[in-house]
Amino acid sequence: MASLTPKVGLVGAAIARRSTSNPRLFLATTQRYIQASSHDGSAREAVKQGADEAMNAAGDMKNKAYSTVQQVSHNTQDLAGKVSETAQEVTEKAKQTVQDAWGSAKDTAQKAKDTVLGKAEESKESVQRNAEQIKKSMNTKN
Repeated sequence: MASLTPKVGLVGAAIARRSTSNPRLFLATTQRYIQASSHDGSAREAVKQGADEAMNAAGDMKNKAYSTVQQVSHNTQDLAGKVSETAQEVTEKAKQTVQDAWGSAKDTAQKAKDTVLGKAEESKESVQRNAEQIKKSMNTKN
């Protein structure tokens, strides 16, 4: 490892030697060296840095996902509480409506009873008057 960038080959020269019939090729090509990196330490460091960044990104994604899950859970609990409150309100309203309907039915039944009893009493009195008149008529005929 005498050099940090060893020469592997001359690319331009190899291409020029293969095709000598094209004069433009000589003008377009320049000598370039193919290099191989012999920096094992820097490559390791770059890989380590990339892995660290990937781990940090994964940790950030994990934390964001956990935070999102907590937020969704909190929102779900809030929504469940609101649904429960709404259900209780609807139940109370339904209960009140049934109680009102029952009270109305009892009042109507009581009024009907009073009306029937009142009519029955009137009928009874009317029958008694008619019976007395019939008795008087029959007594006067005898």
